[in-house]
Amino acid sequence: MEKKVFTEEGLRKLKEELDYLKNEKRHQVADRIKQAKEYGDLSENAEYQDAKDEQAFVEGRILELEHIVKSAIAVDNNGGKKGRIFIGSKVKVDRDKGQILEFEIVGSMEADPVNGKISIESPLGAALIDKKVGDEVAVELPAGLVKYKILEIN
Repeated sequence: MEKKVFTEEGLRKLKEELDYLKNEKRHQVADRIKQAKEYGDLSENAEYQDAKDEQAFVEGRILELEHIVKSAIAVDNNGGKKGRIFIGSKVKVDRDKGQILEFEIVGSMEADPVNGKISIESPLGAALIDKKVGDEVAVELPAGLVKYKILEIN
């Protein structure tokens, strides 16, 4: 089983979602199905079909999350405390001497570039790992070679 790396926060959020689906959402959907059955003929009951579809989705997501959580490794940001970039580090960089960007380095399943969360497996994330303030990295992106200078690590 391939292990998936998460920040402690990312793994906590997954576990919260799993708990919600198993202990709340599953019961809500079962209640919807029960109510829809009371409407009569199930073959022409859109409410019933919709509830059954939701049940299938919820059960599928529960199975997916259980598998992910079993294979997950939460990584503490020890590297950032030593002045080096590691998973969980929040990094401020200067892109090509002028554009200041901020990122959080996360596991691949937590990546959300639009919200500043980049994967350790992305070209930029991989280049930043184990670097310290003042280091410069060059990353080959579709737009060409881009240079970043590390300004701050939290």
